[in-house]
Amino acid sequence: MIFVSSLQKIQPGMHSQIKVLFVCMGNICRSPTGEGVFRHYVAQAGHAESILVDSAGISDYHVGSPSDLRMRQAAVSRGYALTSSARQVTVEDMVDFDLIVAMDEDNLMALERLANGSGDHIRMLGTYLGETVSNARARSVPDPYYGGAAGFEAVLDMIEAACPAMLTHSLELLQAKRG
Repeated sequence: MIFVSSLQKIQPGMHSQIKVLFVCMGNICRSPTGEGVFRHYVAQAGHAESILVDSAGISDYHVGSPSDLRMRQAAVSRGYALTSSARQVTVEDMVDFDLIVAMDEDNLMALERLANGSGDHIRMLGTYLGETVSNARARSVPDPYYGGAAGFEAVLDMIEAACPAMLTHSLELLQAKRG
């Protein structure tokens, strides 16, 4: 069940959109899961038209590939479809996206280098888990690629837990954009 706060009651006639990008190393495990889970959550809350969701990877190792089969299977078991193809993050993404969500510290540092510095729009997913709003103190989402099934479940747990706060933040960004 999705809780919709009064902040989330945005007027339907307004045309502004915000774009959210999830980023991990190769764009086959954590970031496409962030994309799929958050897109589902946003749609369930009735904001699919105003919050666009995408994912990318720091490296180009897997460009064009689907999400890791093990990640897709774990996601499907919870009702999420991971349908994107891997792509590499670009300099243009640093400007085009209103919110960029890094999965770990290495991803965060690479994004900050790409953006020529840190920015308020680049956040660790851990900042949405209620423990801290500081990237420096945020928990990383562990890469499940070389582990077992429990790692894929842990990724899903963390992303699901972060969705309410990410939605609230996204709607605040949307409100600010709309003036």
